[in-house]
Amino acid sequence: MKKSSRQYYFLLSGLFFFFFFTWSSSFSLISIWLEQTLGLTGMDTGIIFSAISIVALCLQPLYGFIQDKLGLKKNLLWLIGFLLLGSGPFFIFVYAPTLKYNIILGAALGGVYVGATFFSGIGALESYIERVSRIAGFEYGRARMWGSLGWAAATALAGTIININPDINFIIASSSAVVFLILLGFIKVAKIDAMGQLEYGKVSKLQISDALGLLKLSQFWALVIFVVGVSMYNVYDQQFSVYFSHQFATQQEGNRMYGFLNSLQVFLEAGGMALAPFLVNRIGAKNSLLLSGAIMTLRIIGSGAVEGPILISAMKLLHAVELPILLIAIFKFISTRFDHRLSATLYLVGFQFVAQVCASFLAPLAGYGYDQIGFADTYMIMGCITGVFMLIAAFLLKGDKQLKLVIGGVVNESVTY
Repeated sequence: MKKSSRQYYFLLSGLFFFFFFTWSSSFSLISIWLEQTLGLTGMDTGIIFSAISIVALCLQPLYGFIQDKLGLKKNLLWLIGFLLLGSGPFFIFVYAPTLKYNIILGAALGGVYVGATFFSGIGALESYIERVSRIAGFEYGRARMWGSLGWAAATALAGTIININPDINFIIASSSAVVFLILLGFIKVAKIDAMGQLEYGKVSKLQISDALGLLKLSQFWALVIFVVGVSMYNVYDQQFSVYFSHQFATQQEGNRMYGFLNSLQVFLEAGGMALAPFLVNRIGAKNSLLLSGAIMTLRIIGSGAVEGPILISAMKLLHAVELPILLIAIFKFISTRFDHRLSATLYLVGFQFVAQVCASFLAPLAGYGYDQIGFADTYMIMGCITGVFMLIAAFLLKGDKQLKLVIGGVVNESVTY
Protein backbone atom coordinates (compact mmCIF):
# COMPACT_ATOMS: atom_id res chain seq x y z
CA MET A 1 0.00 0.00 0.00
CA LYS A 2 1.40 3.42 -0.98
CA LYS A 3 2.04 6.05 1.69
CA SER A 4 -0.95 8.17 0.61
CA SER A 5 -3.18 5.08 0.57
CA ARG A 6 -2.02 4.11 4.06
CA GLN A 7 -2.82 7.60 5.32
CA TYR A 8 -6.35 7.49 3.93
CA TYR A 9 -6.78 3.93 5.19
CA PHE A 10 -5.90 4.82 8.79
CA LEU A 11 -7.93 8.03 8.85
CA LEU A 12 -11.02 6.46 7.29
CA SER A 13 -10.72 3.35 9.46
CA GLY A 14 -10.67 5.72 12.42
CA LEU A 15 -13.86 7.37 11.20
CA PHE A 16 -15.51 3.95 11.06
CA PHE A 17 -14.25 3.02 14.53
CA PHE A 18 -15.49 6.14 16.30
CA PHE A 19 -18.77 6.38 14.37
CA PHE A 20 -19.64 2.85 15.44
CA PHE A 21 -18.28 3.40 18.95
CA THR A 22 -20.61 6.39 19.32
CA TRP A 23 -23.54 4.48 17.81
CA SER A 24 -23.02 1.43 20.00
CA SER A 25 -22.51 3.42 23.20
CA SER A 26 -25.82 5.19 22.75
CA PHE A 27 -27.90 2.60 20.94
CA SER A 28 -26.70 -1.04 21.19
CA LEU A 29 -28.69 -1.63 24.40
CA ILE A 30 -31.55 0.71 23.54
CA SER A 31 -34.23 -2.00 23.89
CA ILE A 32 -33.02 -2.88 27.37
CA TRP A 33 -32.91 0.82 28.29
CA LEU A 34 -36.44 1.36 26.99
CA GLU A 35 -37.84 -1.67 28.85
CA GLN A 36 -35.91 -1.61 32.14
CA THR A 37 -35.20 2.10 32.66
CA LEU A 38 -38.27 3.67 31.04
CA GLY A 39 -40.70 0.76 31.53
CA LEU A 40 -41.95 0.55 27.93
CA THR A 41 -43.63 -2.51 26.37
CA GLY A 42 -42.57 -4.46 23.30
CA MET A 43 -45.28 -2.68 21.28
CA ASP A 44 -44.00 0.71 22.47
CA THR A 45 -40.48 -0.22 21.44
CA GLY A 46 -41.76 -1.36 18.05
CA ILE A 47 -43.40 2.05 17.53
CA ILE A 48 -40.12 3.78 18.42
CA PHE A 49 -38.14 1.70 15.93
CA SER A 50 -40.81 2.24 13.32
CA ALA A 51 -40.49 6.02 13.74
CA ILE A 52 -36.72 5.76 13.32
CA SER A 53 -37.18 3.71 10.16
CA ILE A 54 -39.68 6.16 8.66
CA VAL A 55 -37.31 9.11 9.14
CA ALA A 56 -34.36 7.11 7.84
CA LEU A 57 -36.22 6.05 4.71
CA CYS A 58 -37.09 9.68 3.99
CA LEU A 59 -33.51 10.87 4.45
CA GLN A 60 -31.53 8.03 2.88
CA PRO A 61 -32.36 8.85 -0.76
CA LEU A 62 -31.58 12.51 -0.03
CA TYR A 63 -28.28 11.66 1.70
CA GLY A 64 -27.35 9.36 -1.18
CA PHE A 65 -27.93 11.89 -3.95
CA ILE A 66 -26.30 14.72 -1.97
CA GLN A 67 -23.20 12.60 -1.34
CA ASP A 68 -23.03 11.64 -5.02
CA LYS A 69 -23.28 15.32 -5.98
CA LEU A 70 -20.59 16.22 -3.43
CA GLY A 71 -18.34 13.45 -4.69
CA LEU A 72 -15.51 13.30 -2.17
CA LYS A 73 -16.25 16.54 -0.34
CA LYS A 74 -16.94 16.19 3.39
CA ASN A 75 -19.88 18.58 3.88
CA LEU A 76 -22.40 15.87 4.71
CA LEU A 77 -19.94 14.03 6.95
CA TRP A 78 -19.38 17.22 8.97
CA LEU A 79 -23.13 17.46 9.55
CA ILE A 80 -23.26 13.83 10.67
CA GLY A 81 -20.27 14.38 12.96
CA PHE A 82 -21.93 17.26 14.80
CA LEU A 83 -25.11 15.22 15.15
CA LEU A 84 -23.00 12.45 16.73
CA LEU A 85 -21.60 15.00 19.15
CA GLY A 86 -25.09 15.76 20.43
CA SER A 87 -25.98 12.15 21.20
CA GLY A 88 -25.33 12.37 24.96
CA PRO A 89 -27.39 15.50 25.63
CA PHE A 90 -30.16 14.30 23.35
CA PHE A 91 -30.70 10.90 24.99
CA ILE A 92 -30.34 12.19 28.56
CA PHE A 93 -32.14 15.55 28.46
CA VAL A 94 -34.57 15.26 25.52
CA TYR A 95 -35.37 11.66 24.57
CA ALA A 96 -35.91 10.03 27.97
CA PRO A 97 -38.12 12.80 29.45
CA THR A 98 -40.22 13.06 26.29
CA LEU A 99 -40.80 9.30 26.07
CA LYS A 100 -41.99 9.31 29.69
CA TYR A 101 -44.34 12.19 28.94
CA ASN A 102 -45.78 10.98 25.62
CA ILE A 103 -44.70 7.89 23.69
CA ILE A 104 -45.79 9.22 20.28
CA LEU A 105 -44.05 12.57 20.68
CA GLY A 106 -40.95 10.86 22.04
CA ALA A 107 -40.92 8.36 19.20
CA ALA A 108 -41.20 11.21 16.68
CA LEU A 109 -38.30 13.17 18.20
CA GLY A 110 -36.16 10.06 18.49
CA GLY A 111 -37.02 9.07 14.95
CA VAL A 112 -35.75 12.40 13.61
CA TYR A 113 -32.51 12.39 15.59
CA VAL A 114 -31.58 8.70 15.46
CA GLY A 115 -32.75 8.27 11.88
CA ALA A 116 -30.77 11.27 10.64
CA THR A 117 -27.65 10.57 12.68
CA PHE A 118 -27.11 6.83 12.69
CA PHE A 119 -29.43 4.98 10.31
CA SER A 120 -28.97 7.43 7.45
CA GLY A 121 -25.54 8.66 8.48
CA ILE A 122 -23.95 5.22 8.29
CA GLY A 123 -24.98 4.79 4.67
CA ALA A 124 -23.43 8.12 3.70
CA LEU A 125 -20.23 7.28 5.57
CA GLU A 126 -19.97 3.77 4.13
CA SER A 127 -20.55 4.88 0.56
CA TYR A 128 -18.01 7.72 0.96
CA ILE A 129 -15.31 5.43 2.31
CA GLU A 130 -16.05 2.70 -0.23
CA ARG A 131 -15.56 5.21 -3.05
CA VAL A 132 -12.29 6.49 -1.59
CA SER A 133 -11.06 2.92 -1.09
CA ARG A 134 -11.44 2.19 -4.82
CA ILE A 135 -9.67 5.42 -5.78
CA ALA A 136 -6.88 5.23 -3.18
CA GLY A 137 -6.28 1.52 -3.73
CA PHE A 138 -7.11 -0.26 -0.45
CA GLU A 139 -9.75 -2.85 0.37
CA TYR A 140 -12.99 -1.44 1.71
CA GLY A 141 -13.51 -4.51 3.90
CA ARG A 142 -10.30 -3.83 5.79
CA ALA A 143 -11.48 -0.33 6.67
CA ARG A 144 -15.03 -1.46 7.53
CA MET A 145 -13.51 -4.02 9.91
CA TRP A 146 -12.61 -1.14 12.25
CA GLY A 147 -16.27 -0.15 12.45
CA SER A 148 -17.07 -3.59 13.81
CA LEU A 149 -14.25 -3.30 16.32
CA GLY A 150 -15.58 0.08 17.44
CA TRP A 151 -19.05 -1.35 17.99
CA ALA A 152 -17.65 -4.36 19.88
CA ALA A 153 -15.44 -2.24 22.14
CA ALA A 154 -18.32 0.06 23.07
CA THR A 155 -20.81 -2.75 23.62
CA ALA A 156 -18.42 -4.57 25.96
CA LEU A 157 -18.46 -1.46 28.16
CA ALA A 158 -22.13 -0.66 27.71
CA GLY A 159 -23.38 -4.01 29.04
CA THR A 160 -21.71 -3.36 32.39
CA ILE A 161 -22.20 0.40 32.56
CA ILE A 162 -25.97 0.18 31.97
CA ASN A 163 -26.30 -1.60 35.31
CA ILE A 164 -24.48 1.29 37.01
CA ASN A 165 -25.99 4.30 35.24
CA PRO A 166 -27.23 4.26 31.61
CA ASP A 167 -26.44 7.97 31.24
CA ILE A 168 -22.70 7.20 31.39
CA ASN A 169 -23.00 5.35 28.06
CA PHE A 170 -24.51 8.44 26.45
CA ILE A 171 -21.71 10.66 27.80
CA ILE A 172 -19.12 8.24 26.39
CA ALA A 173 -20.92 8.42 23.02
CA SER A 174 -20.47 12.18 22.78
CA SER A 175 -16.82 11.90 23.83
CA SER A 176 -16.21 9.42 21.01
CA ALA A 177 -17.81 11.84 18.54
CA VAL A 178 -15.16 14.45 19.38
CA VAL A 179 -12.46 12.09 18.07
CA PHE A 180 -14.54 11.42 14.95
CA LEU A 181 -14.60 15.15 14.16
CA ILE A 182 -10.87 15.52 14.76
CA LEU A 183 -10.05 12.68 12.34
CA LEU A 184 -12.45 14.09 9.76
CA GLY A 185 -10.54 17.37 9.88
CA PHE A 186 -7.29 15.62 8.87
CA ILE A 187 -8.68 14.18 5.62
CA LYS A 188 -7.41 16.11 2.59
CA VAL A 189 -10.36 16.62 0.27
CA ALA A 190 -8.65 18.33 -2.66
CA LYS A 191 -6.28 15.47 -3.44
CA ILE A 192 -8.80 12.62 -3.34
CA ASP A 193 -11.36 14.70 -5.23
CA ALA A 194 -8.84 15.23 -8.04
CA MET A 195 -8.12 11.50 -8.03
CA GLY A 196 -11.84 10.78 -8.16
CA GLN A 197 -12.44 12.97 -11.20
CA LEU A 198 -9.93 10.90 -13.16
CA GLU A 199 -12.10 7.84 -12.63
CA TYR A 200 -15.64 9.20 -12.46
CA GLY A 201 -15.57 12.54 -14.24
CA LYS A 202 -17.16 15.54 -12.58
CA VAL A 203 -19.89 14.28 -10.27
CA SER A 204 -21.38 17.79 -10.20
CA LYS A 205 -22.87 17.00 -13.62
CA LEU A 206 -25.17 14.43 -12.05
CA GLN A 207 -28.87 15.21 -12.43
CA ILE A 208 -31.98 13.91 -10.67
CA SER A 209 -32.86 12.22 -13.97
CA ASP A 210 -29.71 10.09 -13.67
CA ALA A 211 -30.84 8.80 -10.30
CA LEU A 212 -34.44 8.26 -11.46
CA GLY A 213 -33.09 6.29 -14.42
CA LEU A 214 -32.19 3.51 -11.99
CA LEU A 215 -35.90 2.73 -11.71
CA LYS A 216 -35.86 1.51 -15.33
CA LEU A 217 -33.20 -1.14 -14.67
CA SER A 218 -34.31 -4.71 -14.01
CA GLN A 219 -31.30 -5.44 -11.80
CA PHE A 220 -32.20 -2.52 -9.55
CA TRP A 221 -35.56 -4.14 -8.86
CA ALA A 222 -33.94 -7.56 -8.46
CA LEU A 223 -31.72 -6.02 -5.81
CA VAL A 224 -34.79 -4.48 -4.13
CA ILE A 225 -36.46 -7.92 -3.91
CA PHE A 226 -33.34 -9.33 -2.28
CA VAL A 227 -33.11 -6.45 0.20
CA VAL A 228 -36.79 -6.83 1.18
CA GLY A 229 -35.87 -10.32 2.36
CA VAL A 230 -32.70 -9.44 4.21
CA SER A 231 -34.31 -6.37 5.81
CA MET A 232 -35.71 -8.82 8.34
CA TYR A 233 -32.35 -8.85 10.11
CA ASN A 234 -32.92 -5.23 11.25
CA VAL A 235 -36.25 -6.16 12.81
CA TYR A 236 -34.80 -9.33 14.35
CA ASP A 237 -31.96 -7.42 16.02
CA GLN A 238 -34.09 -4.59 17.40
CA GLN A 239 -35.43 -6.41 20.49
CA PHE A 240 -33.16 -9.47 20.58
CA SER A 241 -31.35 -8.04 23.63
CA VAL A 242 -34.64 -8.22 25.59
CA TYR A 243 -35.21 -11.85 24.53
CA PHE A 244 -31.64 -12.80 25.43
CA SER A 245 -31.62 -11.05 28.81
CA HIS A 246 -34.74 -13.01 29.81
CA GLN A 247 -32.75 -16.27 29.53
CA PHE A 248 -30.95 -15.46 32.80
CA ALA A 249 -31.94 -15.45 36.45
CA THR A 250 -31.70 -11.66 36.79
CA GLN A 251 -31.96 -8.77 34.37
CA GLN A 252 -28.59 -7.45 35.50
CA GLU A 253 -26.86 -10.71 34.61
CA GLY A 254 -28.70 -10.85 31.29
CA ASN A 255 -27.67 -7.28 30.43
CA ARG A 256 -24.03 -8.00 31.25
CA MET A 257 -23.96 -11.26 29.29
CA TYR A 258 -25.63 -9.64 26.27
CA GLY A 259 -22.92 -6.98 26.28
CA PHE A 260 -20.29 -9.73 26.15
CA LEU A 261 -22.18 -11.68 23.47
CA ASN A 262 -22.61 -8.63 21.27
CA SER A 263 -18.94 -7.77 21.66
CA LEU A 264 -17.86 -11.30 20.75
CA GLN A 265 -20.13 -11.25 17.72
CA VAL A 266 -18.76 -7.97 16.46
CA PHE A 267 -15.14 -8.95 17.09
CA LEU A 268 -15.78 -12.06 14.98
CA GLU A 269 -17.54 -9.84 12.45
CA ALA A 270 -14.41 -7.68 12.23
CA GLY A 271 -12.38 -10.74 11.30
CA GLY A 272 -15.04 -11.60 8.75
CA MET A 273 -14.70 -8.15 7.18
CA ALA A 274 -11.03 -8.87 6.53
CA LEU A 275 -11.73 -12.31 5.01
CA ALA A 276 -15.03 -11.73 3.17
CA PRO A 277 -13.46 -9.95 0.14
CA PHE A 278 -11.55 -13.12 -0.76
CA LEU A 279 -14.75 -15.19 -0.70
CA VAL A 280 -16.84 -12.61 -2.56
CA ASN A 281 -14.24 -12.20 -5.30
CA ARG A 282 -14.05 -15.97 -5.66
CA ILE A 283 -17.74 -16.90 -5.88
CA GLY A 284 -19.12 -13.63 -7.29
CA ALA A 285 -21.55 -10.96 -6.11
CA LYS A 286 -24.80 -12.86 -6.73
CA ASN A 287 -23.72 -16.08 -5.05
CA SER A 288 -22.33 -14.12 -2.12
CA LEU A 289 -25.61 -12.24 -1.65
CA LEU A 290 -27.57 -15.48 -1.69
CA LEU A 291 -25.13 -17.14 0.72
CA SER A 292 -25.54 -14.29 3.19
CA GLY A 293 -29.33 -14.56 2.83
CA ALA A 294 -29.25 -18.30 3.48
CA ILE A 295 -27.19 -17.81 6.64
CA MET A 296 -29.59 -15.09 7.76
CA THR A 297 -32.58 -17.38 7.25
CA LEU A 298 -30.89 -20.10 9.31
CA ARG A 299 -30.02 -17.63 12.06
CA ILE A 300 -33.53 -16.24 12.46
CA ILE A 301 -35.33 -19.60 12.29
CA GLY A 302 -32.71 -21.16 14.55
CA SER A 303 -33.21 -18.47 17.19
CA GLY A 304 -36.84 -19.54 17.44
CA ALA A 305 -36.15 -23.28 17.28
CA VAL A 306 -33.44 -23.64 19.95
CA GLU A 307 -33.64 -23.05 23.69
CA GLY A 308 -31.22 -21.82 26.32
CA PRO A 309 -28.62 -19.04 26.29
CA ILE A 310 -25.82 -21.15 24.77
CA LEU A 311 -27.70 -22.28 21.65
CA ILE A 312 -29.43 -18.93 21.23
CA SER A 313 -25.99 -17.29 21.44
CA ALA A 314 -24.70 -19.63 18.73
CA MET A 315 -27.53 -18.54 16.43
CA LYS A 316 -26.82 -14.88 17.13
CA LEU A 317 -23.12 -15.34 16.36
CA LEU A 318 -23.97 -16.42 12.79
CA HIS A 319 -24.45 -12.71 12.20
CA ALA A 320 -20.66 -12.42 12.29
CA VAL A 321 -20.49 -14.66 9.21
CA GLU A 322 -23.47 -13.26 7.36
CA LEU A 323 -22.98 -9.49 7.64
CA PRO A 324 -19.41 -9.20 6.24
CA ILE A 325 -20.38 -11.24 3.19
CA LEU A 326 -23.55 -9.17 2.71
CA LEU A 327 -21.86 -5.75 2.91
CA ILE A 328 -18.93 -6.61 0.65
CA ALA A 329 -21.22 -8.34 -1.87
CA ILE A 330 -23.67 -5.40 -1.96
CA PHE A 331 -20.92 -2.97 -2.91
CA LYS A 332 -19.45 -5.39 -5.46
CA PHE A 333 -22.90 -5.91 -7.00
CA ILE A 334 -23.44 -2.14 -7.23
CA SER A 335 -20.01 -1.39 -8.66
CA THR A 336 -20.24 -4.06 -11.38
CA ARG A 337 -23.78 -3.39 -12.55
CA PHE A 338 -24.44 0.34 -12.29
CA ASP A 339 -22.88 3.76 -12.94
CA HIS A 340 -20.04 4.40 -10.46
CA ARG A 341 -21.11 8.01 -9.98
CA LEU A 342 -24.35 6.85 -8.39
CA SER A 343 -22.80 4.43 -5.90
CA ALA A 344 -23.98 6.38 -2.83
CA THR A 345 -27.51 6.74 -4.20
CA LEU A 346 -27.66 3.05 -5.06
CA TYR A 347 -26.39 1.98 -1.65
CA LEU A 348 -28.63 4.30 0.35
CA VAL A 349 -31.72 3.71 -1.81
CA GLY A 350 -31.28 0.16 -3.11
CA PHE A 351 -30.10 -1.21 0.21
CA GLN A 352 -30.54 1.11 3.22
CA PHE A 353 -33.77 2.81 2.10
CA VAL A 354 -35.57 -0.39 1.13
CA ALA A 355 -34.50 -2.05 4.39
CA GLN A 356 -35.89 0.87 6.39
CA VAL A 357 -39.19 0.87 4.47
CA CYS A 358 -39.67 -2.75 5.42
CA ALA A 359 -38.56 -2.19 9.01
CA SER A 360 -41.01 0.71 9.44
CA PHE A 361 -43.90 -1.65 8.66
CA LEU A 362 -42.55 -4.77 10.34
CA ALA A 363 -41.21 -3.36 13.63
CA PRO A 364 -44.65 -2.75 15.23
CA LEU A 365 -45.90 -6.12 13.93
CA ALA A 366 -42.87 -7.86 15.37
CA GLY A 367 -43.38 -6.04 18.68
CA TYR A 368 -47.00 -7.19 18.72
CA GLY A 369 -45.88 -10.74 17.97
CA TYR A 370 -43.36 -10.69 20.83
CA ASP A 371 -46.09 -9.55 23.24
CA GLN A 372 -48.77 -11.99 22.01
CA ILE A 373 -47.09 -15.23 20.85
CA GLY A 374 -43.56 -14.81 22.16
CA PHE A 375 -40.14 -14.24 20.63
CA ALA A 376 -39.53 -17.82 19.47
CA ASP A 377 -42.67 -18.20 17.34
CA THR A 378 -42.27 -14.69 15.93
CA TYR A 379 -38.69 -15.51 14.88
CA MET A 380 -39.87 -18.67 13.10
CA ILE A 381 -42.35 -16.64 11.03
CA MET A 382 -39.74 -13.96 10.24
CA GLY A 383 -37.20 -16.56 9.14
CA CYS A 384 -39.65 -18.24 6.77
CA ILE A 385 -40.46 -14.88 5.14
CA THR A 386 -36.75 -14.23 4.61
CA GLY A 387 -36.30 -17.66 3.03
CA VAL A 388 -39.10 -17.09 0.52
CA PHE A 389 -37.58 -13.81 -0.68
CA MET A 390 -34.16 -15.42 -1.03
CA LEU A 391 -35.65 -18.05 -3.37
CA ILE A 392 -37.25 -15.34 -5.52
CA ALA A 393 -34.01 -13.33 -5.63
CA ALA A 394 -32.07 -16.41 -6.74
CA PHE A 395 -34.00 -16.34 -10.04
CA LEU A 396 -33.94 -12.56 -10.55
CA LEU A 397 -30.37 -11.53 -9.75
CA LYS A 398 -27.88 -11.91 -12.59
CA GLY A 399 -24.74 -13.91 -11.93
CA ASP A 400 -21.34 -12.59 -12.92
CA LYS A 401 -21.19 -14.90 -15.94
CA GLN A 402 -24.48 -13.51 -17.23
CA LEU A 403 -23.32 -9.95 -16.81
CA LYS A 404 -21.88 -7.77 -19.52
CA LEU A 405 -22.86 -4.27 -18.55
CA VAL A 406 -21.65 -1.42 -20.74
CA ILE A 407 -21.59 2.13 -19.42
CA GLY A 408 -20.62 4.89 -21.80
CA GLY A 409 -19.28 2.36 -24.28
CA VAL A 410 -16.82 0.83 -21.79
CA VAL A 411 -17.31 -2.53 -20.14
CA ASN A 412 -17.59 -2.07 -16.38
CA GLU A 413 -15.17 -4.71 -15.14
CA SER A 414 -15.44 -6.29 -11.70
CA VAL A 415 -13.48 -4.52 -9.02
CA THR A 416 -11.51 -6.03 -6.19
CA TYR A 417 -12.58 -5.53 -2.59
